[in-house]
Amino acid sequence: MRWIAVTDAAGMEQSESRYKAFSELYGEPADLRPADPCAEASVLYTTGSTARPKGVVWTHANVLWGARLNAQQQGLSPEDVHLLFLPLFHVVGLSWAFFSTMWVGGTVVLQPRFSKSRFWPVAQMYRATVSSHVNFTTTVLAQQTVPQHFFRTWVTARYDRTQEQKFGVSMVAGWGMTELVTQVVVASPYAPTVHGGIGRPSLGYVVRIENDMRVLVRSGEAGHLVVRGVPGLSIFKCYEGDPGSTETAFDEDGFFMTGDRVRLFEDGSISFEDRLKDVIKVGGENVSALEVEQFIAKLPGVREVAVVARPHSVYGETVVAFVVPADRNSTHSLPTSVAAACAGGLARFKVPAAIRVIDELPRIGVGKVAKTTLREIAKADVGDAMPQGIRIPTSALDA
Repeated sequence: MRWIAVTDAAGMEQSESRYKAFSELYGEPADLRPADPCAEASVLYTTGSTARPKGVVWTHANVLWGARLNAQQQGLSPEDVHLLFLPLFHVVGLSWAFFSTMWVGGTVVLQPRFSKSRFWPVAQMYRATVSSHVNFTTTVLAQQTVPQHFFRTWVTARYDRTQEQKFGVSMVAGWGMTELVTQVVVASPYAPTVHGGIGRPSLGYVVRIENDMRVLVRSGEAGHLVVRGVPGLSIFKCYEGDPGSTETAFDEDGFFMTGDRVRLFEDGSISFEDRLKDVIKVGGENVSALEVEQFIAKLPGVREVAVVARPHSVYGETVVAFVVPADRNSTHSLPTSVAAACAGGLARFKVPAAIRVIDELPRIGVGKVAKTTLREIAKADVGDAMPQGIRIPTSALDA
């Protein structure tokens, strides 16, 4: 680090050249550094929900690319007021929301964090028209009464027709990653979207969905999502201080390997299936954690659920489900009822070997479940005589 800008330089030694007051940064354009779109602009860290966080380097060209393309894909205008509560260290909050709104000359109402009690009052006060959400926030808001509002569009992680009708807002689904700067797969605000879908490939990228043999999947099939763009422009420049990880992130054809499985529909739209790291291998069978989660989430008495793998000496891995009860009084009976439902509705190898009742799921970043934390607990907790559940205090799950 050569120097850092500070808001108050009072009391600092004049000889301390590492510090500069913000007032010193103002000047004529000729006094600033030469324009270089390839110069590094920022480092954003991946959330670390499934692996160790990595520093993702964006250039100034990345920032401008993301701002313009996101604004176009979301149909933003100068009249829009974007209610933004997602952190600016996250790709959705920074690129999808903040940069795109600034590009069109709109207004950003910046909140310190998501609050279910303040969301609607603030939205009404500033007559917000746009907001960006993750699954966690739309799920929380769906449990409340929806007042009159001025929203026309919400950008979401997936399209939910039921929530769209409840909120009375056009929901534009999108998918992306910190490394990819923008919405690589995105729905159109002017066209219908498949329920549960994340949209269609953006015109700014080459998107492929491949099977394990690297052959393009056909309609109705699921496969690995890989993306090709221009490093330092439409995709990130590199991982900070980690050339090895940068190199291995791409295949021999220059496609970035996202680590996500998606499904292709006949109309060209795509739905998210699972993170590859969330696929549990039970005795040679692949189990989608998301599929088991979706099944359990619909059961009576379940408020939230997360499914992870636990090592097993014979089967390789087994399925462990962490369940948050809708009613704390049902804590003791819930593991038995969930186990019975799973045994009757899932293939045998998909049935959880253990069901753990907990107060809250651990979360990091923008509300993502910290599955690394749950895996460590599942791995350490060897007493899995199902269906007897145990209660883990919330304090033990702090991420």
